Amino acid sequence: METIATNRLIIRNFKPTDWQDLFEYFSDEEVLRYEPYEVFSEKQAKEEAERRSHLDTFLAVSLQTSGKVIGNLYLAKGDFDTWELGYVFNRFYQGQGYATESAKALLDYTFTHLGARRIAAMCNPLNERSWRLLERLNMRREGHLLQNIYFKTDAEGTPIWQDTYEYAILRTEWSTRACLQTL
Repeated sequence: METIATNRLIIRNFKPTDWQDLFEYFSDEEVLRYEPYEVFSEKQAKEEAERRSHLDTFLAVSLQTSGKVIGNLYLAKGDFDTWELGYVFNRFYQGQGYATESAKALLDYTFTHLGARRIAAMCNPLNERSWRLLERLNMRREGHLLQNIYFKTDAEGTPIWQDTYEYAILRTEWSTRACLQTL
């Protein structure tokens, strides 16, 4: 994946040396509340940074000024030229527009350089910050799936079912939006 620069951020592949920054937000229960995994130990964060350094699906989002990794984006190609977007950000850098800035740049790159026809994203309806981000990106809520997924179980091993909002935007919608912003 090419490196993408925005006004404040660099979006790039992970490096094994990013493990400390990754650990900073992957060891935070609040950050991982809606994610499919538990908090990470330092050892797990080192292993995960190493694993991600070999993948194009997880991209580090770092500050231009310091190089600190403050979050990550997920981008995976599916069927019919549809790509899936995901994101996780360090709690101390939320609410400052970094997720919007980086996701917008990645969507633009995916439509213009990777030939995406459609980009979709999913989030838990209880995660208001997440679905508000998707709406800031002008993505359309296409569905509310009831009890369609679980990541955790209760003490008896029974799934703790969660709902999902599905969002998407087409390349033609993105192009129209970009043209309107230049007027």
